Amino acid sequence: MKKESVGVVQTKYYNIEEPIELESGKTLDNITVAYETYGELNREKDNAILICHALSGDAHAAGWHEGDKKPGWWEIVIGPGKALDSEKYFIICSNVLGGCKGTTGPSSINPKTGKEYGIDFPVITIKDMVNVQKKLVDAFGIDKLAAVVGGSMGGMQTLQWIVSYPEMMKKAVAIATTARSSPQQIAFNEVGRQSIVGDPNWNGGNYYGTDKIPKEGLSVARMIAHITYLSDESMYLKFGRDLQDKDEITYDLSMDFQVESYLHHQGASFVKRFDANSYLYITKAVDLFDLAQNNSLIDGLKDVKAKVEIISVDSDWLYPVEQGTEILTALNANDVEVSFSELKSNYGHDAFLLEKGQLNYILSKFLSDNIVEDLMITDVVTITEQAQIEEAAKLMFNLNVTHIPVVTNGKKLIGIVTSWDLSKAIATNSNDLKEIMTKTVKFCHADDSIESTARRMRKLDISCLPVVDDDFKLKGIISTDQISHLVSEYR
Repeated sequence: MKKESVGVVQTKYYNIEEPIELESGKTLDNITVAYETYGELNREKDNAILICHALSGDAHAAGWHEGDKKPGWWEIVIGPGKALDSEKYFIICSNVLGGCKGTTGPSSINPKTGKEYGIDFPVITIKDMVNVQKKLVDAFGIDKLAAVVGGSMGGMQTLQWIVSYPEMMKKAVAIATTARSSPQQIAFNEVGRQSIVGDPNWNGGNYYGTDKIPKEGLSVARMIAHITYLSDESMYLKFGRDLQDKDEITYDLSMDFQVESYLHHQGASFVKRFDANSYLYITKAVDLFDLAQNNSLIDGLKDVKAKVEIISVDSDWLYPVEQGTEILTALNANDVEVSFSELKSNYGHDAFLLEKGQLNYILSKFLSDNIVEDLMITDVVTITEQAQIEEAAKLMFNLNVTHIPVVTNGKKLIGIVTSWDLSKAIATNSNDLKEIMTKTVKFCHADDSIESTARRMRKLDISCLPVVDDDFKLKGIISTDQISHLVSEYR
């Protein structure tokens, strides 16, 4: 186990007691959500990052399960000192609704029948998956996520999050994904589904509890999908036209090439860890995904509030760069703060799981590029200069604060009163607030960087700053406690 790993972890389970209404209009009862967490949730509960997994992923994003030979699927970016730093953030990853790794799906027991759902499981959407994730996040008492991050189908979930719950996260990173599935993408998924339902062992979805599962159909479906995850260049580099366990072509219908053997291996491995019905339902959810409104992605993304990073892969032909830039254009049209990065890789779509260096650099830069607005408290207790000192003292005591901004009736900042000022009032036997309040107030703006603000606070030896707009109206307040987990000087 490497030093920078989160170590040995366990999957946990959360039960949603109330029925969940699906986008189809149907409801699901007694939903169980499998999830893992890494790191600790801070006192303010503002350091949580939600990780959304891809189609065949699960809740085990990092660390090691007892007895495993390999770590979680995104070990390259999650852990101490990595971009998704478990010593700084509280990281959550859950298995999606419809999955087969602990969250309720077609292989789960239907409480109404006592048997597996099979194809009685209702059709689900990416939005349904996100709504279930929201219930899990709520259970932690988290009002606002520091970020939502995901690649491929996880990127779809990320985009759905910023649409469905625009006030729920500060930042979002969507990697190697699209805002709406294209006809070609739908076509590949449909061929995969047909290979499953055409397998005699599928038996109308009722294969649970038998010795026969549709492994041939599921294997072929995975082989088809896996081709789309790779690039032509990566296949040439990895296999070329090299033969498999032979010196010359045999001129029969057996496997000649290494790439054929590789795909068969991928298919056979997948059958051991994934449920065929889950594959049908999850790929259908991907096909249904479309964030456009009235065929306009600009309209569909009009309510986004989060700061967004879009990452595409130059060799990805499943979700090509053009689909990433389409999201970028729509967000720009809505004046959303958005940036775009392109991974240079010959791995194709799978680059989001493999490009350790580039991903850590891009994610670290985006997540650490915080501004005051990301962390400031907006629900600030204020007082007017007409108030008495006793009133200020009671507010400080009751609310356990040490600084209270002094404002006009129009919320314009004119001073600040601190616990030190109250001590001065006792020494000078003053009663009026305006006699002892600090009138030359140090302040900052919402778009100031966290790093520069922290350095300024340290230089001035102060523990908080009021945040004002260009008209000097109070917008919030920021303290060293809030930024301590982001700026190393205060850790």
